[in-house]
Amino acid sequence: MILGLSMVASPVIAGGKKSLTWVGFAEGITQAKKTNKKVLVDVYTDWCGWCKKMDATTYVDERVSLYLANHYVVVKLDAESSRKIPYQGAEYTEQELAAAFGISGFPSTIFLKADGEPITVYPGYADPVQFQSIISFIAEDHYLTKSFDEYLAISKKPR
Repeated sequence: MILGLSMVASPVIAGGKKSLTWVGFAEGITQAKKTNKKVLVDVYTDWCGWCKKMDATTYVDERVSLYLANHYVVVKLDAESSRKIPYQGAEYTEQELAAAFGISGFPSTIFLKADGEPITVYPGYADPVQFQSIISFIAEDHYLTKSFDEYLAISKKPR
């Protein structure tokens, strides 16, 4: 499994709403190494309705965007792009990289360690409450010692 890296997400005030600063894959990997933050790669397509919904609801949620800004570098990866990007000593198109991670549905979220090594892929749309649980499970390294269901049960976080 392979994953793309994202840049440090800094919330910015734009029209009264907080938003994330997304970076390209290569820049995201560089930022993650410098900041020792994990990378969240949002894999999308231009025609994907659920991708647009995730952008409009989940990523603009204040709790989600602040958490991402503090714990992740955030990257957007267009699963249909032929733009070339480097990853782990090779060069891929964004489309090839998405396929290498096993992405076949959209949106999908790839999580990477600060050094660019893959952690996991979360397929599909997640609402803000659900996504908050997912990103904290990964960022706080709970995935190393327990299953997601165990984490939810212990932490009393909503599913």
